[in-house]
Amino acid sequence: MFLGELPGLALDRSGIALLGAIAIVAARRLTVEEAWLAIDTSTIALLFGLMVISAQFRLAGFYDEIVRRIAAYAAGPEALLAWVVVAAGALSAVLANDIVCLAMAPMLIEACARRHISPVPFLLALACAANAGSAATLIGNPQNMFIGQSLDLSFAGYLADGVPPAAAGLALTWSIIRFQWRDRWLDAHEPRHERRQPPPFDRGATIKASILLCVTVAAFLLTSWPRDVVALAAAGVLLLSRRMSSREVIGLVDGHLLVLFIGLFVLNEAVARAGLLRDLYAVLAVAGIDLSRAAWQFVVTPVLSNLVSNVPAVMLLVPAATGPHAGALLALTSTFAGNLLIVGSIANIIVVEQASRQGVVIHWRTHARTGVPVTLGTLAITAMWLWLRS
Repeated sequence: MFLGELPGLALDRSGIALLGAIAIVAARRLTVEEAWLAIDTSTIALLFGLMVISAQFRLAGFYDEIVRRIAAYAAGPEALLAWVVVAAGALSAVLANDIVCLAMAPMLIEACARRHISPVPFLLALACAANAGSAATLIGNPQNMFIGQSLDLSFAGYLADGVPPAAAGLALTWSIIRFQWRDRWLDAHEPRHERRQPPPFDRGATIKASILLCVTVAAFLLTSWPRDVVALAAAGVLLLSRRMSSREVIGLVDGHLLVLFIGLFVLNEAVARAGLLRDLYAVLAVAGIDLSRAAWQFVVTPVLSNLVSNVPAVMLLVPAATGPHAGALLALTSTFAGNLLIVGSIANIIVVEQASRQGVVIHWRTHARTGVPVTLGTLAITAMWLWLRS
């Protein structure tokens, strides 16, 4: 997980997690039945249902239409930057931030090329804002979904903890990037490859997905219905379509992320049964690091999130999350920490890879120049807000 690969092999983090789970079963540390029971099906179901909703928006050309309209109406680079931050943050709060970045990045590069301005600051804004905005809710990113399901957090209750720091984080992102790039907007770039043909905007499909998304979020807010069941029901309704093939919709579901979760669930169960996690907590306690205390959680979570990625990090730290705001602290710090380095979140990696395919190079130093101050600023805002809330 730290390296993101096994040297000499074409394995990514999802493959590593799956290989680890297979090794656990092959070594008979868990039986196949025990491994299946270790998988948190409610988290997997919630992820899958929300991914189907996001896929509907993508197939309908919704994300491309958003970028197209922003590029057409924004008066100048600073206004365009503001709209990108707001759009990426707002969409990521209710849709998976990874999907938002995947869908918006190519169109954003083309929009910048047409306006003869550098796409780099806007791509950095997209990645940072998607991470910051996703912290606002329990459905904005995979780790928040897991935390919400594992700790049985109230969707409405979390909003009071998550929305203010996320909103402040979006404002901070715009301010930092605007300051850093104030004299370098006109660094024109022409895409290296031929411009892709975005899907035509399907107003009817977008309206259908929007209604179901609103109903889903309303159910999360106003009822005690299981969130995984609500999300699956919404996905089922979307699959009942005369125009959009279910094969296309399901094909856009991030199967790699689901495999990552499944593998990690099995690995965590084996670690828990062996008492390794308990022993690790005990060793840290002897060293004076008490993970049940908010201050230590606040320090350890960002560090661990950038070492092994935020999803495995929160799986290791959830057992220590106790107290009225422990879930919010874990969700906010693990999400905001994703902006520190490119490898800190999948959203960053997606933006950098999408840019590279069109000849836009975002070096890790370029990202860190923006990501480090954004991360430190948002973590400071989080600490102050949760302290006021406690």
